[in-house]
Amino acid sequence: MKNILITGCSTGIGLETALALKYHGYKVYASARKDEDIKKLEDLGFHTFKIDVTKKDDISNAFKTILKNDKTLDAVFNNAGYGQPGAVEDITTDVLREQFETNLFGLHEVTLQAMKIFRKQGFGKIAQHSSVLGIISLKFRGAYNASKYAIEGLNDTLRQEVLGSNIFISTINTGPVTSKFRANALKKFNEHIDIRNSHFSDIYINELKKRLETNDDKAPFNLPASSVANVVLQIMKSKKPKPRYYVTKATHLLGFFKRILPTSIMDKLLNRI
Repeated sequence: MKNILITGCSTGIGLETALALKYHGYKVYASARKDEDIKKLEDLGFHTFKIDVTKKDDISNAFKTILKNDKTLDAVFNNAGYGQPGAVEDITTDVLREQFETNLFGLHEVTLQAMKIFRKQGFGKIAQHSSVLGIISLKFRGAYNASKYAIEGLNDTLRQEVLGSNIFISTINTGPVTSKFRANALKKFNEHIDIRNSHFSDIYINELKKRLETNDDKAPFNLPASSVANVVLQIMKSKKPKPRYYVTKATHLLGFFKRILPTSIMDKLLNRI
């Protein structure tokens, strides 16, 4: 039975992916940061780890246990992450660093430790969860945009460095997908942004906060979290996974426009989203 470690399985994409792979016969090691989420995953029948990707020992202990149990590791889905809303001028360096600690450095630490295992055993797959915002940028998402652009740079480089081996790196660029992303982003927005004293205070209060507070999934081309789970399933089934997977029509369209439009026109288009 092939196995996989998935980070960020408390809700949404991580949970749906864990459920889908388990249903299709894969041994899923599902991880989350909070005890209550670990309990929920255990109740669903998963092998679980409490992993905060910003803590190196959490990651090391998980991989050691997997190798002790199974001798080998087939795949990793680097899914853990969150969005920090706010204009670039309102994002302090400490807040930006915190965004990178989870979205980039945490992902990188999981990747480093997985690569040591894969190099030794001679095979393995890593599915890296990027975003459409790793391809294009949207206003008030600068910290998140930057973290996803950085993931793209690491992935594109690592993919060349494993070329010719039996190790595969796949980047997943997800567009609007139903999850608790907005709810988590709202918490970070309220925690870290000085809304009242910002140049953008009116927009924050009248537009951005309302959008983050809504439970409606009416974004154009929105798909359920299972759409990403199906891509990870494809990666697991494939002998040679593709280097990149676009999820949602929004990702395909914006990726296409980024390639063909002048930057000034692309900026005007994106500024309307």
